[in-house]
Amino acid sequence: MSEETASPGGEYEREPVPESALLGSSKFWGMYAGEHAAGTEFMIGPLFLSAGASLSDLVLGLLLGNILAVLTWRFLVVPIAMAKRLTLYYQLERIAGGGLVKLYNLVNGLLFCFLAGAMVTVSASAVGVPLNISFDVPTNLFGLSNVSFTLLVAMVGLVIAVVAAAGYKTVARVANIAAPWMIAVFAACGIVALGQVGATEVATIREGRFWDDAIAFVQARNGPQTFSFWQIVVFAWLCNGAMHFGMSDLSIFRFARHKSAGWAPAAGMFLGHYMAWIAAALLLAALIKLQPELAVGPDGRVNANPGMLAYQALGWTGILCVVIAGWTTANPTIYRAGLAFQGIVPKSSRTAMTLLAGAVATMAGAFPNLSAKLLDFVGTYGTILGPMGAVIVFDFYLMPRLGLRDEFAARSGARVNLAALIAWLLPVLVGLYLIFVRGLFAAYAVVPCWIACGLLYIVLSKFTQGARLPTTQSNA
Repeated sequence: MSEETASPGGEYEREPVPESALLGSSKFWGMYAGEHAAGTEFMIGPLFLSAGASLSDLVLGLLLGNILAVLTWRFLVVPIAMAKRLTLYYQLERIAGGGLVKLYNLVNGLLFCFLAGAMVTVSASAVGVPLNISFDVPTNLFGLSNVSFTLLVAMVGLVIAVVAAAGYKTVARVANIAAPWMIAVFAACGIVALGQVGATEVATIREGRFWDDAIAFVQARNGPQTFSFWQIVVFAWLCNGAMHFGMSDLSIFRFARHKSAGWAPAAGMFLGHYMAWIAAALLLAALIKLQPELAVGPDGRVNANPGMLAYQALGWTGILCVVIAGWTTANPTIYRAGLAFQGIVPKSSRTAMTLLAGAVATMAGAFPNLSAKLLDFVGTYGTILGPMGAVIVFDFYLMPRLGLRDEFAARSGARVNLAALIAWLLPVLVGLYLIFVRGLFAAYAVVPCWIACGLLYIVLSKFTQGARLPTTQSNA
C-alpha cells in the first residue's frame, strides 16, 4: 500500500504500515528505555519494600521476571506485528468484529488512561516539592488531594497529552532524547541511597540490615505484609501483560523494519524494571533512615512521595528526572489509549482522540491513591486486556492449520464474532472473581486466563463458523 493512502499524520491506523515508513531498531530501544525507566518506577520500587519483599528475593526475582517479559515481546508480539503491520485495534476488528472491538477499545483505552494517570500524579508530585505543595494520599480510593496539587496535575497532564497527540515519531523522539540522562539519574539515585544508608561495602549490602530496618519501620505503621519471590517474578513478567500477552504493542512494532527491534524491551526491563525499581526502593530506605518523618503521611501510614524521594537524594536533578520520567512513560501510554478510542469512532481524528485520552488520564491523575495501588492495578488490567491477545495469537497460528477461518469477521462481515466474545469474557470474569472475591494476587491470573481464552476461542469457533475451510499452512 502506498504512503499516499495513509491517514492524516502518517499513522496508518487502518492499513498496513508501508515499507517507506518502517523504523530502525534504535528508535525502539530509546522508546522502551524512556517508557520503562520512568516516573512510575519511583512509585513501584518503594512498593516492594513496603510490601515486605526481601532484598535477595527482589534482586533475583526481578532478574528472572524481566527475562521472561523480554522473551514474550520478542517471540510472541514481533512476528505477528511484522507479518500484519496493523494496529492491535484494527487487527482485532478483522478477527472479532467492529461491535466487539468497540467494547474492547473502550475498556482498553480507559485502563490505559488510568495507568497514565498514575504517571501524571508522579510528575506532579515532583513539581510540588520545590513549590511546597503537598502530595497527600486520601483515605479513600477516589479521594482528591488539595486544590493546589490538583491544579499541578492538570498542567502536567496538558503537556503530556499535547506531546502524545503529535504522533508516534514524536513520542519516540522525546524518549530517545530523555532516556540516557534519566537512566544515569536512576543509577545515581541508587548509589547515593546506598551511601546514605551506610551500605558502602558488598558485605553490608548482602547483610541487608538497612533493608530489614526499613521494612520494620513501614510495617509498624502500615501493618504486616509479605511479598514472595514468585510474586516478584510473576509481577515483573506480567506487569506489562496487556502490552505483550495482550498484544497491545502490535501498534508499536508494526513500524519495525527488523526482528531485532523485538529485543528493545530489554532496555526498559533491565534499566527500568530492574535497576530503577531497586534504586527507587533504596531511596525509600534512605529516607526512612535519614528523615523518617517525611516518609509518614497525615494518616500515620508510610506513603512514598516520588518527588520527595528523588529530591532528598539528588536535589533539583532528582526533581527534574521525576518530571521528565513521568512524561516519557505517559506519552506512549496515552498514544495507545488514543488509538483505542479512535477504534470506537474510526472516522475520528487520532489527534483528537489522543487529546481526549490525555484529558481522561489527567482526571485519573487527580486521585493520588490510584498510583499507590499500582502493584494490584497492573495485574488486574493485564488480566482484563491480556486474554484478547490470545485470540490474535491463536487466530494467526492455529486457525488455518485447523481448517477454520482466520480474521473471521473480515471474511464473513460479522459485527460480533461470538466465539471471540465468549472466549474473552468467561476467563476474565473468573479471573476478576478470584482477584476481588478470593484475594488472588492479580498478576497470577494473567497467564491462566490467556491460555483459557485461546483454547475457548478455538473450540467455540468450530461451532460458530459453520462450513470449514480446507486445511492450510499457518501464517507463520
